[in-house]
Amino acid sequence: MHKHSSPPHPSAPAIAPRLRAAITDPRRALVVQVDSALPAVAPSHLRADYLRQAFVAHPQGGEPEIFRERMWTDRPPAKAAVLVALVQRQEMHVLLTQRSAGLSNHSGQIAFPGGRQDPEDRDVNDTALREAWEEVGLARERVEVIGRLPEYATGSGFEVTPIVGLVQPPFSLQANPGEVDEVFEVPLSFLMNPAHHRWQQLDTPEISRRWLSMPYDDPESGQHRFIWGATASMLRNLYRFLAFPPAS
Repeated sequence: MHKHSSPPHPSAPAIAPRLRAAITDPRRALVVQVDSALPAVAPSHLRADYLRQAFVAHPQGGEPEIFRERMWTDRPPAKAAVLVALVQRQEMHVLLTQRSAGLSNHSGQIAFPGGRQDPEDRDVNDTALREAWEEVGLARERVEVIGRLPEYATGSGFEVTPIVGLVQPPFSLQANPGEVDEVFEVPLSFLMNPAHHRWQQLDTPEISRRWLSMPYDDPESGQHRFIWGATASMLRNLYRFLAFPPAS
C-alpha cells in the first residue's frame, strides 16, 4: 500500500478561496477508484481484546497511509487532537459527529469529537478527552485510552493526533449546539471494509484535488452520512494498521 498526501503549495493563501469554492459539494465529485480489491479487516481484529493488544505492541498506530493535505492557510500550524471513540456494543461502533454549520473550520462535516490543544491540557490525550466532554458530553471516565494513530495535517492548518479509546455502554451524551448538530455511530466493520472506501477527484483549470470518502446510509436515522476528508483519512490509517499490522 502506498502513502498518499497532498504536498504543501507555495502559494497556499492565494489558492485557498478558489480551492474552497471549487469543492461546493464533495459528494458530487468524480469517483475515480473504489478499493474493493483490498481485504476487509478480519472480525477478530475488531474486538476489544485484539485492539488493546495491537496498540500495546504499537502505541503510535504504525505508519500512516495518508498524512497530509494541501495547505489552505499560511498561519502557523496548531496542535489538535480528536477522540476515535470505539463503542463496545455487540458489534464495535465508531462515535462520530456532524459539525455545526456555523463553525469557521470544517463546518457541517462529519468528524470525530476533538479540537485545538489548550495550554492547560496535560497532553494530547487530555485534549481529546476534554474536547469529547465539551462537544458531546462523553465523560472521560467512560473512555479507556488504548493508543493513538499517526498525526494528520489538515489543510486548515491543524496537526491532529487521533487518540483511540474504548467506550463501554451505557453512557449518556449531550451535543453542544454551538459545535455539534448531531452525534451518531457507524459500525467499525463497515468503515474497515475498503469496498466502502472511494477515491474522489476534482479537477479545475487551476486546481486538482483528490480525497477519500466513505458514504454510509444510516439505518437508525435514514440519513446519508458522507464521511470524507480528514476523518476518512484517519479511519483509513486505522484500517491500514489493523489490516496490515506492522512487523513486531
